[in-house]
Amino acid sequence: MSSTLNLSYNTDTNKLIIPEYGRNVQKMINHAVKIEQREERNKAAKVIIKVMDLINPNTRNNNSEEHGQKLWAHLHIISNFELDVDSPFKKPEKELYHSKPDEVPYPKNAIRFKHYGKIMEDMVKAASELKEGEDKEKLVKHIANLLKTSYLQWNRDSVDDKLIINQLEELSHGKLTISTDKLRDTSEIVRTFNKKKRTNNKNYSKNKSRRKYHGSF
Repeated sequence: MSSTLNLSYNTDTNKLIIPEYGRNVQKMINHAVKIEQREERNKAAKVIIKVMDLINPNTRNNNSEEHGQKLWAHLHIISNFELDVDSPFKKPEKELYHSKPDEVPYPKNAIRFKHYGKIMEDMVKAASELKEGEDKEKLVKHIANLLKTSYLQWNRDSVDDKLIINQLEELSHGKLTISTDKLRDTSEIVRTFNKKKRTNNKNYSKNKSRRKYHGSF
C-alpha cells in the first residue's frame, strides 16, 4: 500500500453502500480500486479487512471462515465489484447479488468524543492494533486529519493541532501519535468548508427560483 492515500476530506454525498462500515471505509476501498499494482492492491485489501473486522466485532461468530467470507464479500460489494484482488474466498457475482447484506449491529459502547463519532473511534482502535510499518503510518495520518476536519466541522473558529494530537493519543490509549507537520493547514480546511457552503447556497437559490417559477402556473 505504498501509493499515497489521496482521499478527499470533503463530506461525500455519495450513498453509503453498507452504512454500518462508515464513509471512511468506503473511501479506503475506493482508493484501493485505483491502485494499479496488484500486489499493492492486495496489501491494501488486507488492511481494510482488518479495519472492517475491528470496527464491527459483533459480526463475528464461532465460524471464523464464514465470518471472513462475509467480510470479503462486503469488501467486494462496497467496491461495486470493481476491486480486483486475490481474495481467499470466491468473489460474489454481481449479477446474483440482489438482496442487501445482513445488517451489522452497532456497538453500544459510550462515545468518548461525540463530535468524532463511534466509527472514528473504532478506526483509531483498528489502527492502534496494526503492525508498525508504512501502511500504519499512512492510516494514522489519514485518521488524524479526519479528526481535525471533524473537529472544525463541530467548531469552525479554530483548532490547536496539539489538541488533535492529544485526543488521538487519548483515543488510542497512547498507542498512536503524529507530528504537527503531517496535519492539514486549518485555513485550507476552512476554505473547503466555505467553498462547499457557497456551492450549496447557490444550488438552493437555483432550486428555489425554479420552484417559484413552476408554481406560478
